[in-house]
Amino acid sequence: MQLEVGPDPAEVGRARRWARSRLAGSGIGDDEPLAETLVLLISELVTNAVVHTGCPAVLRMLFGGPGVRVEVADTSDRAPARRQACGEDTGGRGLELVDGLADRWGWQREGAGKRIWCEVDRAQPAAPATRPDQEFAWRREPRVYL
Repeated sequence: MQLEVGPDPAEVGRARRWARSRLAGSGIGDDEPLAETLVLLISELVTNAVVHTGCPAVLRMLFGGPGVRVEVADTSDRAPARRQACGEDTGGRGLELVDGLADRWGWQREGAGKRIWCEVDRAQPAAPATRPDQEFAWRREPRVYL
């Protein structure tokens, strides 16, 4: 399943609505934590593509295996970069949020552009999956709260 997204910030809301309808169609209820997490991740990744590249993008959702994979491909050759938000900054937290919510995420070159992806498991896997074609990937480590 995929959605073409134009280089307009208004497209982020359309991407969220599209994602909710696809999640519901796959049996993931709108009020489930998994759906809320995926919609937030999609919002962040599409916002990054639209705001930081100014290029059209393609949003993909892949259902299968233990969870859901989200991919956003754009035609910009600029690599994603983590920014350091300070204090009351209204931006600069997107990739930190993705890192905190996704079980795995990364990016890879695709043609003249790139694809940023993240995966959210329905249940915690025994071992993280890796792909040989990924350039960079991050995996969230379990957090221990005392």
